[in-house]
Amino acid sequence: MKNYFRTALTKIKEEGRYRIFTELKGYPTSSVKAFSVKHDKDIIIWCSNDYLSMSKNPVVINALAKGAQELGVGSGGTRNISGTSSAIIDVEREISDLHGKESALTFNSGYIANHSTLSTISKIIPNCVVFSDQYNHASIIYGIRESKLKKVVFNHNDVSDLEAKLRIYPINQPKLVVFEAVYSMSGEVAPIEKIYNLVKKYNAISYVDEVHSVGIYGRQGAGMCQHFGFQDKIDIIQGTFAKSFGVIGGYIVSNNEIIDSIRSYAPGFIFTTSLPPAIANAILKSIKYLRTSNIERDKLKKIVAKLKSKLRSKGIKFLENDTHIISIMINDPILCNKVYQDLLQDFSIYVQGINFPTVPKGKELLRIAANPFHTDNMINDLVESLDIVLKKYITLNKYKLLSVH
Repeated sequence: MKNYFRTALTKIKEEGRYRIFTELKGYPTSSVKAFSVKHDKDIIIWCSNDYLSMSKNPVVINALAKGAQELGVGSGGTRNISGTSSAIIDVEREISDLHGKESALTFNSGYIANHSTLSTISKIIPNCVVFSDQYNHASIIYGIRESKLKKVVFNHNDVSDLEAKLRIYPINQPKLVVFEAVYSMSGEVAPIEKIYNLVKKYNAISYVDEVHSVGIYGRQGAGMCQHFGFQDKIDIIQGTFAKSFGVIGGYIVSNNEIIDSIRSYAPGFIFTTSLPPAIANAILKSIKYLRTSNIERDKLKKIVAKLKSKLRSKGIKFLENDTHIISIMINDPILCNKVYQDLLQDFSIYVQGINFPTVPKGKELLRIAANPFHTDNMINDLVESLDIVLKKYITLNKYKLLSVH
């Protein structure tokens, strides 16, 4: 039996996509610097999804500490059996109000929120057809797969293809259209208005993943749907507390009946221990803070603009977009690992290489995530170091800007 596991690992290693964790010791006040245990030195982090550094914000930390002191560090069980903490209720009220929805439901992660909600749809709408963007996240893909519903994949951000596929089904056939507001590996923004118009035209339900946009975009940080003025029109919005809000957990927001139905039918919610009240305290403070503070958002946007400008000036191509995600295509798993390891070893810069199954084989990349607390010197060091390492393996005249897909 052990040979099966050995063979599976050998296959991954031969393909150049075996993953080695980078062990770090963080600092209490810095989200851009950490100590690398393997390399025995401080490094600068350029790949954290703690986009606004809220995990280091004293307001959030103090809320967590106070919650732990007053309420303990665990929740004691599921919400159905052990009771629901008022701290979680407060979070659900706040996040539903942020998105302008009637109700919300929290989960232990964004992955679980997507997977649980989408896999449960079949119990509520047994003959529903699900239309899914070609490059939706794994949590969406596996959630739809587990639902056993008819799935129709439409070309990425292609509204013409989506309409052609929606048109095939009767107007009264239940339909669900699922897409992401911002795609995590390319930073591309979905054509929200155009997709919404098709959803309305063909009598469908809309489901938007705001994981990589919530906290950053929109007047109060509710995400791209708020930014474009469509969040009141979208039926179900899914998000996370683990990225821009800097804590942990996921959620969906919608009308009362949809939320109550998912709460009542989803195994991923019913049978999972709830978020600890202390964590909920921290989440609540983070949401409230970002609803009124534009400091972090504005800083991030300035840092991203500077970094993109510096990369262009060096001739280092990346996937152009209007968001904070910067992806440099490497398109080879072994080379991608070499580039990120050289950056870490020789220049104390951490930009994790991304490979399959996070991206398709042959579309490996370096995904840079800026932070409000990166400095001009850090930007310069990153660009200069990237230029040196990339030239080591690929001459500048061979840089090719390829689609991440």
